Amino acid sequence: MVTNDSTVNCFCYLASRFHAKIILTMARALGMLRSIQWAMLGSIVLYGILGELTKPLNQGVDPGLSYLFATLGVAIVGIIFVVRRTLVFRAEASLANRPDDSLSLNQWKTGFIATYALCEALGLFGLILQFMGGGLQASVPYYLSGFVLLFFFRAHQPEAQAST
Repeated sequence: MVTNDSTVNCFCYLASRFHAKIILTMARALGMLRSIQWAMLGSIVLYGILGELTKPLNQGVDPGLSYLFATLGVAIVGIIFVVRRTLVFRAEASLANRPDDSLSLNQWKTGFIATYALCEALGLFGLILQFMGGGLQASVPYYLSGFVLLFFFRAHQPEAQAST
């Protein structure tokens, strides 16, 4: 088989462009996820400020509603870990070996966005509870749990695990 240098150079150029596109796609996904994360972290802080500035009637909250929010909060935390295990971790393992897999990249992004939305829901529970008449003391656990979980689940580029 006879090849000339121009064919090899063309192939190398196209391969390098394809590889650059994969890296760019992952970089865009990371940038998008980090932007969403920071926006949601800021919104949870704004929820706390908004709840304090509006000063709704401080009439107390029905204990049944408080128990309902506590139960839903625990359930959401459980769902967050299930979503991470089923979507994020599996996609990360696949992306570490094949970074060009667009299906895994979309699954990975979806897992992070779902995780962030569930963390945001915890912060919203705090705002709703404060608007319903609960004080800051009743709302802070929801604000903090949503903020801490959202901050903790930072997106990072999947890397291959070193086998020992």
